Amino acid sequence: MRIGVLGTGNMADALATHWARAGHEVTIGGRDTHKAERLATRIGSGAMPASLSAAAEFGRVVLAALPFDAGAGVIRELRAALEGKVLLDCSNPVGPGFRLLTDGGPSAAQQLAAAAPGAHVVKAFNLCHEDVWRMRPPVFDGRALAVPVCGDDQEALACVYELVRDVGCEPVSGGGLARAGLLEATAALFIALWVGEGADAQAIAPPLAYAAGA
Repeated sequence: MRIGVLGTGNMADALATHWARAGHEVTIGGRDTHKAERLATRIGSGAMPASLSAAAEFGRVVLAALPFDAGAGVIRELRAALEGKVLLDCSNPVGPGFRLLTDGGPSAAQQLAAAAPGAHVVKAFNLCHEDVWRMRPPVFDGRALAVPVCGDDQEALACVYELVRDVGCEPVSGGGLARAGLLEATAALFIALWVGEGADAQAIAPPLAYAAGA
């Protein structure tokens, strides 16, 4: 699969490394071409550096590994190149005090969809720290990490499910893109619990057998 990556930060590094090692063709796009070159070299496995626009043109799937406050603007500039592409959003609109920055408005994923209306936006990979995504694979107590995925286009979802499995995780349907805001709110809550309270967020939910009552 041809994957274009927008961004040269930690999430781009963690996810693209898995995908390049899985045999996908990966192009790293950045405004700073030197950063893109350094990241592509670090990833190896044939990863290539490029500009943001070239990475968007290259990918069948395009990962938007961009800060929330920059994401929609970048995607709007690239909307023509993203026409018909799978646009994968892993951002978290979480601000100071673990505040959800999109509260009361469209989710970060929906903002990307509005910025590039011809793209098929899918939300995934937003619930964990980048170091979890660097694990090979992310398995805890013998159980692969589950990754909720939200999107409206079935072919786009199938592509992202494959990429989730290539990271060593199990994809879980999170519903349509309208539910992406719930994923982003969950991230805000989990970050507040993990970082703010030092609490184990995994412990707040009962096993599936008890979810609807004993």
